[in-house]
Amino acid sequence: MAVEEEGLRVFQSVRIKIGEAKNLPSYPGPNKMRDCYCTVNLDQEEVFRTKIVEKSLCPFYGEDFYCEIPRSFRHLSFYIFDRDVFRRDSIIGKVAIRKEDLQKYHNRDTWFQLQHVDADSEVQGQVHLELRLSEVITDTGVVCHKLATRVVECQGLPIVNGQCDPYATVTLAGPLRSEAKKTKVKKKTNNPQFDEVFYFEVTRPCSYSKRSHFDFEEEDVDRLEIRVDLWNASNLKFGDEFLGELRIPLKVLRQSGSHKAWYFLQPRDNGSKSPKPDDLGSLRLNVVYTEDHVFSSDYYPVSASAAHILGEVCREKQEAAVPLARLLLHAGRVVAFVSAIAGAEVQRTQDPNTIFRGNSLTSKCIDETMKLAGMHYLHVTLGPAIGEICQGHKSCEIDPVKLKDGENLENNMENLRQYVDHVFHAITTSGVSCPTVMCDIFFSLREAAAKRFQDDPDVRYTAVSSFIFLRFFAPAILSPNLFQLTPHHTDPQTSRTLTLVSKTIQTLGSLSKSKSASFKESYMATFYEFFNEQKYADAVKNFLDLISSSGRRDPKSVEQPILLKEGFMIKRAQGRKRFGMKNFKKRWFRLTNHEFTYQKSKGDPPLCSIPIENILAVERLEEESFKMKNMFQVVQPERALYIQANNCVEAKDWTDILTKVSQCNQKRLSVFHPSAYLNGHWLCCRASSDTAAGCTPCTGGLPANIQLDIDGDRETERIYSLFHTYMARLEKMQEACGSKSVYDGPEQEEYSTFIIDDPQETYKTLKQVIAGVGALEQEHAQYRRDKFKKTRYGSQEHPIGDKSFQSYVRQQSETSTHSI
Repeated sequence: MAVEEEGLRVFQSVRIKIGEAKNLPSYPGPNKMRDCYCTVNLDQEEVFRTKIVEKSLCPFYGEDFYCEIPRSFRHLSFYIFDRDVFRRDSIIGKVAIRKEDLQKYHNRDTWFQLQHVDADSEVQGQVHLELRLSEVITDTGVVCHKLATRVVECQGLPIVNGQCDPYATVTLAGPLRSEAKKTKVKKKTNNPQFDEVFYFEVTRPCSYSKRSHFDFEEEDVDRLEIRVDLWNASNLKFGDEFLGELRIPLKVLRQSGSHKAWYFLQPRDNGSKSPKPDDLGSLRLNVVYTEDHVFSSDYYPVSASAAHILGEVCREKQEAAVPLARLLLHAGRVVAFVSAIAGAEVQRTQDPNTIFRGNSLTSKCIDETMKLAGMHYLHVTLGPAIGEICQGHKSCEIDPVKLKDGENLENNMENLRQYVDHVFHAITTSGVSCPTVMCDIFFSLREAAAKRFQDDPDVRYTAVSSFIFLRFFAPAILSPNLFQLTPHHTDPQTSRTLTLVSKTIQTLGSLSKSKSASFKESYMATFYEFFNEQKYADAVKNFLDLISSSGRRDPKSVEQPILLKEGFMIKRAQGRKRFGMKNFKKRWFRLTNHEFTYQKSKGDPPLCSIPIENILAVERLEEESFKMKNMFQVVQPERALYIQANNCVEAKDWTDILTKVSQCNQKRLSVFHPSAYLNGHWLCCRASSDTAAGCTPCTGGLPANIQLDIDGDRETERIYSLFHTYMARLEKMQEACGSKSVYDGPEQEEYSTFIIDDPQETYKTLKQVIAGVGALEQEHAQYRRDKFKKTRYGSQEHPIGDKSFQSYVRQQSETSTHSI
């Protein structure tokens, strides 16, 4: 989800590798061990949870998590919990990284010390406050100064134990006084609208003169402060929970009599000393946070030759391949581009046995294309077989050295053979479902390889199998969690089984002439004797022929239901019965390209099924409707289904994919109601008819292709960011082109890293790229200057207490002479 900012969109995303924890404090019991899991939180909102690692003080997680961040945040936090069967899980410690510090740890494995967690430090949210100092003439004719403190509203307060019923206390405090007042409790909201005013007498009355001069005692004011504390009204016996505070010295009113601003809530300073940070152990993380500032596509001209140059200047081919493949898929030009660079790579290859075996730009672009276009194909093909292996939990160890007591080698071999047969059959009979874009790429690879190595009859197969088996199916079998085939890492026994299956499938797909020599381990060579029959090689060749045929299309894959997303959410009763309560219930939701259903639990028969063609709109639902966060609505012809997701990331994922899958419906609405219909009227526009037309334009502009969630402008901005990062190498490559054009002798060593087929054309393209990057950088700089001039400290965008704002000011002051 992008934030719109006057002609520019801002995207945030984060990719996290949660490695392991070590030296966690032992459990105060006889066995000392703990059952721990780790959560990822935006501020205090949980968006991801790892599996539980049992009986360990050094748990290894090895889990990856990626998400688009749909809102602003201050901290990316990680909490280590100890599972408790009988009570609420206890927090061992946390790692909190400020948003402005994320770049310090960009893409580096880092050990973080766990910090203690207590209620006084766990705060989030903003408060909108107004102070006004006024002169008041009393009934006796004397003058005093009174302070009016208006608590306007709060935004983003934390939800405590599933609920938030906030109230505020306002205290005027000084060396010799403390006077407190309290707002009303606002039920079931973390964005309360208080709008309450409290009055305090600030100075002792003094004489009133006819010149209207009020001589109040400045020393009193300078030593006073207003303190606002936010609390969650709790029904528990432990009392109300502290949500945060802010302190404002009254000297802010010396320049003018009024002050109005947004503030970040701060932790309470109770003077207690925190324990040593190494008491709680540490956590290894790798965090990649990306913030893209994207203009419209008019700013980003990209050609195929410029794409080739990007692959040459990037240190890691993967850096260039990811945005290139996504952009070219979005533009429908990926097949032509891959065919061109693959053809050039084949011409440089001398040995047919090494074709496409390196980490070239061609290989990385095809890898990324398969991940994007082939993910649903992968799930449909491997999902049932991987599920059977994970649930069956049969012993498949065939290494005699690793056999456990009581295990039988022959039985294990038979178990493994059955699993391999199941997976092999699923793959080799799936050719008709292979996405068209992948088939077209495979056709170009096959033709280029066969033309280059005409004496090798098998090269047309190995050119394709090196991708579909070696880089697509085998990695997914080996690590199914990385391809969303399983939610977490598999247990050690299942992981070992998948490793053995992956090795065998990889060798079957390679069509190697000496199969036993493909294995370093003698037990694998022995096991492979099961598959030395010609029928396996024939099945592989038939499959490769089918997926690399010219002009092949895939009508069946459109008809076949594809599972797009599933999971638990909370829904409100739709009112399909004339009588009955419209309450909220937890249900298992399931979305395919045919229908959207929910049932009581996973595997149960559906309680409700909504055909995709009946989805008229999918939009967010304002919190005021039911005082619940992360809600959205699925609008049907007769009614709307109101649903609450688990967190903001899940809500965005569901609304995005539901919107995409229904985008082409002919009867889609252009307007909708952002709030619910309650008590005889719509809360948003107050219209009384439940069939009244919507009052707000629907969200639009999403692509209809459910398999490719790609923003072309965003990917092009990433390409230009890479060009900017590697500007020195661009200039070096330009020098290399000049050298090749005028000097025909031995190549200089510093230029030998570049592959330049046509120096003159490449030089022209480099000149255009360098000029384009410079012009775009000027646009970004001008945008930053304009934004800097409009920025106000204390606004809702930059509340007082925003530490990132100070670094923002320093950065802009270096490039701008404008003041705030």
